[in-house]
Amino acid sequence: MRDLLDHLRSGRVCYSTRRGAMISGDSLELLAQLPADSVDLFITSPPFPLLRQKAYGNEDQQRYVAWLTEFAKLAKDALKSTGSLVIDIGGAYQRGLPVRSLHQFRALLAFVDELGYRLAEEFYWYNPSKLPSPIEWVNKRKIRAKDAVNTVWWLSKTDEPKADVGKVRIPYSESMKRLLADPARYYTPKDRPSQHSIGEAFGRDNGGALPSNLLAIPNSQSNDMYLRTCKKLGFPSHPARFPLKLPLFFIEMCTDPGDLVVDFFAGSNTTGRAAEDLDRRWLSFELDRSYAAESAVRFIYDQGPENILKSIRQMTKGKALVVNGPF
Repeated sequence: MRDLLDHLRSGRVCYSTRRGAMISGDSLELLAQLPADSVDLFITSPPFPLLRQKAYGNEDQQRYVAWLTEFAKLAKDALKSTGSLVIDIGGAYQRGLPVRSLHQFRALLAFVDELGYRLAEEFYWYNPSKLPSPIEWVNKRKIRAKDAVNTVWWLSKTDEPKADVGKVRIPYSESMKRLLADPARYYTPKDRPSQHSIGEAFGRDNGGALPSNLLAIPNSQSNDMYLRTCKKLGFPSHPARFPLKLPLFFIEMCTDPGDLVVDFFAGSNTTGRAAEDLDRRWLSFELDRSYAAESAVRFIYDQGPENILKSIRQMTKGKALVVNGPF
């Protein structure tokens, strides 16, 4: 990890842990300085091209695809041949019209056609707690349904990136639990009308079911550790966070302990926290030094309000914090 940090000359370490570091700087410059074939997984959620300008700096719809493609190109250069790029891109409407923008699909085509990525699989993150938006079309005129799904593109450098879906099994349904408890009563091997053959192995307990590419993950943590600490300290939380379970899923599926995970739109550093919890090395890049410093809350929440505030002030002014000892 120290060797990697030595490559990132244009950024400044905001804080570091035993497994990773938050770097404050321009992600385009930082990505360009990563060694070739060094990263196992990029996972990120870029600012979406929303019609209303947000505090975290979302891009205009007209140049969004070209802007995002610059980052994807540099990420591809740094990826290992077995590595993956997972990118969460939300939808948006065209200005003044109840018609959807195609930016996330145009971005995918640019990544594949121009940069040579493979689309390993498309995922859809369903957020059942997402608020109705845009208000004009959903709440007021009621001519569109609530937008509750983000596209998540799983892209790779080669046809067979590292992956093991068996590591991200989900709990069995109640009916499956009953079948496993008494297979003879609930299940008889046979061919389905679709001509798929369902054999004896279907009744075997594998510790959980294989997941689908629809990830139902609420983003309604109104009182989690990060938000509680931000509220206690009196500063605003990052306005565009994705839930911890989303990076956990892809980090678990696409990497092994010790692999390197990088997020180049880190925000509140959900990805770094997830990678730390799963014993992966990680690097997070964030342009806004204040957001980068405040994300340390995810790692020092137990140090008491005064100590946390002191550390955040020091990081905002340029000092690097070491969390839980050096690398």
